Amino acid sequence: MRSAILAATVIAAGSASAQIQITEWAYSVEGGEYVEFTNVGGVAIDMTGWSYDDSNPVAGTLDLSAFGLVQPGESVVITEATESAFRINWNLAASVKVIGEYTNNLGRGDQINLFDAGATLVDVLTYGDQDFVGSIRTQEVSGNPISAAALGADDVYQWQLSFVGDSYGSYTALTGEIGNPGSFNIPAPASAALMGLAGLVAGRRKR
Repeated sequence: MRSAILAATVIAAGSASAQIQITEWAYSVEGGEYVEFTNVGGVAIDMTGWSYDDSNPVAGTLDLSAFGLVQPGESVVITEATESAFRINWNLAASVKVIGEYTNNLGRGDQINLFDAGATLVDVLTYGDQDFVGSIRTQEVSGNPISAAALGADDVYQWQLSFVGDSYGSYTALTGEIGNPGSFNIPAPASAALMGLAGLVAGRRKR
């Protein structure tokens, strides 16, 4: 009976794929650029067949299948560094899922595209401090959403730079950059559903 319930939950998660969203990124970092995705929904989502690409979006470019089943509140990370080097640099626990050594690197002005297993674009973030004057530049410091309204909005003006001790629990990596990869606190929830999840995610610190 329990297995049947789990199967139903995973199936339901497929229809809620937009609940996996971009929650942090840094395009120029000594310890390796990275992008974080978080399940901000209420059900587990199987990321088998999911993929990532930059401003020339082609589904399937970087396979994210290794993330497998992502639980509500769980964050996963892709980086250009090796998985082991990234873990050491950020002091990440083994439980944090990291895919390393991707080569379609981000630029100062670029785009982050997340596709589900059906090749549907489920989240995108277009950024660039030169193209969007007054927006953040994530060089050695990561970007985080200012509020829950930023999630899925593709509006870089709704993102802010992290700083040590912020509400996301940002800290300094061994190589000196500032960020909080592998964990996410939903800021200023915009709905009762997100309010309930905020407490869950806050307890998922993985350092």
